Amino acid sequence: MSQAHVHTIGPVGEHIRAWRLRRRRSQLDLACEAEISCRHLSFIETGRSAPSRAMILRLAEELEVPPRERNVLLTAAGFAPIFPEHSLSDSALARAREAIDRILTSQAPYPAFALDRHWQVVSSNGALPELYEGVAPHLLAPPINVMRLSLHPEGMAPRILNHAEWRDHLLMRLRRQVELTADPAVIALLDEVSAYPRPASSKAVRLAPDPGAVAVPLRLASPLGELSFVSTTTVFGTPIDITLSELMLELFFPADADTARIIAEAGSFK
Repeated sequence: MSQAHVHTIGPVGEHIRAWRLRRRRSQLDLACEAEISCRHLSFIETGRSAPSRAMILRLAEELEVPPRERNVLLTAAGFAPIFPEHSLSDSALARAREAIDRILTSQAPYPAFALDRHWQVVSSNGALPELYEGVAPHLLAPPINVMRLSLHPEGMAPRILNHAEWRDHLLMRLRRQVELTADPAVIALLDEVSAYPRPASSKAVRLAPDPGAVAVPLRLASPLGELSFVSTTTVFGTPIDITLSELMLELFFPADADTARIIAEAGSFK
């Protein structure tokens, strides 16, 4: 299991070394890429040399440190953070919110969600409420966490026909996020959902993958009939605000003609 990363403001050199090890980079490799001597990098990591603001940002760029953590590095070295963080409802992000709402609305009648870094729904288009019939009320109480909603035995899990395949897909995404961000809340979420018991209706044998499929589908039994979706993830390009840098737009599309037909017919009767 992945080790938790504790957000404490310790010496900046310790933070840099932790990120270097997390990225599986040697001192020599990182020093070469950052165009500094290995000796200088060693001195920074051990606290014998105080890095400049520019040096911290250069090393953070090479190590692909997320913006939130770059602020931690700067603070640890005595510099002011450079990446702002606003609530999505803040006027500073009004244009971004308009773009998000436009994308989510245009996705109807198919589901679409805006998710924060902890997989909590911050906005959705409210499409296909039938998908959540039978879900325990506590899983639908805000803030809704889509990982819990999907994998909890009182959530959608009992109706996911390819549960084992979809579960592997979601856990892989969480593990990848842990590797990239070392976010302790995501680590805790991964531990939690990994421990969920498999639903009694989950088939012991994995369904054979569709040879024509290009992505892992979500196959779901619903009051409308059996539905199959593929999803895409959209993120903001080159954001400078932490909230936007961590936001994901999850858009679901019908994976087959039957799903598209069922949803179209359902909409015509409303």
